[in-house]
Parts: sequence; C-alpha cells; structure tokens
Amino acid sequence: MIEFRHVSKTFAGQPAVSDLNLECKTGAFSVLIGTSGSGKSTTLKMINRLVEHDEGTLLFAGEDIRQLPVLELRRRMGYAIQSIGLFPHWTVGQNIATVLQLQKWSRGKINDRVAELMALLGLDEALRERYPHQLSGGQQQRVGVARALAADPEVLLMDEPFGALDPVTRAALQQEMIRIHRLLGRTIVLVTHDIDEALQLADHLVLMDNGAIVQQGTPLSMLTNPANGFVRDFFGRSELGVRLLSLRQVSHAMRDGGTAQGEPVSRDLSLREALSLFVARQCDVLPVVDAQGAACGTLHFNDLLKAEAASDTPA
Repeated sequence: MIEFRHVSKTFAGQPAVSDLNLECKTGAFSVLIGTSGSGKSTTLKMINRLVEHDEGTLLFAGEDIRQLPVLELRRRMGYAIQSIGLFPHWTVGQNIATVLQLQKWSRGKINDRVAELMALLGLDEALRERYPHQLSGGQQQRVGVARALAADPEVLLMDEPFGALDPVTRAALQQEMIRIHRLLGRTIVLVTHDIDEALQLADHLVLMDNGAIVQQGTPLSMLTNPANGFVRDFFGRSELGVRLLSLRQVSHAMRDGGTAQGEPVSRDLSLREALSLFVARQCDVLPVVDAQGAACGTLHFNDLLKAEAASDTPA
C-alpha cells in the first residue's frame, strides 16, 4: 500500500530522514516508534505530502505520490492527530461530516454515515448535536478518528493520537483501534513514543533512530531477537519479560480442563494482565473461561513463569 524507496528529507541542512526504505503492506497496522527526533513523524507526514520528500520515490497503491493531485491523495487517506483539530463551533455530527460535505454527499447519506461511524466508535447518538467543548477528551478523540474514517479512506494515518489522554481512556481507545482494524481491515500507520502502546497495536513495528530504520518486524520478533544493543536498550532490558507477557494471551499458557476457585479470567486476557491478577489475589491458580463464559481450563502461576523463561531465550 505504501512504499518508500531511498527517501530522504532535510530541514535547514539537517537530515531528518536518510535513505529510507520501508513497506507498509495493505491491511497492516504499522507503528513507527523511536527516540525524539528519530524522523518518525516526518516519515508519516511525507505519506500524505504534508511534508514533501527531497529525494527518492514514495509510492501509494503503486503510484508515485507526486503524480497524484494533493487533494485527491489526501482524500484517500484519513488523518488523526493528538490535538484532534475539531472545529469548535461545529457540532459532533458536522465535524464528522467535514470531508463528506466537501465531497458533496447527499444529506441523507451523510446522516447515515455519521450514525454508522458514531456507533462504530462507541459514541452515543445523543452526542451528535453537542459541541467539542461539551465532550470529554476521550470522546473528542473518538470524534477525530470518526472524521478520519468518514470517507472510507484506503489508509488511516495517526500521529500520537492518544498522547494527551489519561491512562484509562488511552487504554480504552487502544482497544477500540484494535477492534476497528480487525473489523475494517484498513491499512493503518501510527506514530507513537509509547513502547507499550506500540507493542499492543502493531503487527508491523518499525523502530527508527537518527532518520533511519534500526529494525522492523513483529513486536514478538523484535523483543526476542533484537538486532543490536540499541534495540535491546530501547525496549528495556529489565522490562523485557513483562513486555513479552503483554504479547501473549492466557490461552497460550493455560492447562486445558480442570477447575479452580475464584473469579474466572478470559482465555483472551494478556498474560501481563493475568500476572497482575495473581499478585492482586495472592493466588497460584486462576480459572479460565472461553468467550461464551464456559470453563475451559486453569492458568498456573508457575506455568506462566516457565513460559516466560522459555520465550526470553533468543532463537
């Protein structure tokens, strides 16, 4: 869907991105992460030509982006940012419909699409006539994402979209993005400085430093097979075990059958969350249920530690 071929960008004589080669495949959730000034936001902005690249070739759906009219290119891409950028004197419905009005959709189709998107993002229909200042930060961000998705774009670009939110709201929106990605199958490219957010969201993780890619791959492959000391240090040597647990579910370490006392946990829960429950409940075994709530096995604290010790051994 998106391909960088030897792309470079310089600001005031200082290279921001140097000889970048990167592919974001159709339907992938690609996350760019790196140190401050690593070039990740510049990379994102070059995709929709908010920043023009100086050298190399940048392809979108097989076409050189410089051969496409800028407005046409941007209408094929949704864009969501941390500051959201909602129009303060427009209602929620009007904000979501911004691009649709520019594309001269009929009023009926606009109303239907706004209702569809509000339902998708978990926004109550009663919020449609409210103004941005009457919404919580999380609701505002959901409206921003809904607006970015309004015209059914081929790609969704997101630059630190949840950075200003409190941890609880942020976690809820991260789960919402995972659900939407699975449901819609859109190509998403997201920039974040939050390591745990990157590991949770990405199926294609790109670590940048000094305008270049240091390593890319699945989150699991990068944690278990870091390319060098920089990658190892970036993800935190001392926190590696806990971060690996966040990438695996209870179903990966549970014992089939058997029962245990206490409130059950879902087989889809992350092992990191299960570890927290072991500590909070001060127990050694947790009962596990499936999506329908039927008992399907048990998770043992010692098994969790053994599984983690095995996964921590480089391949």
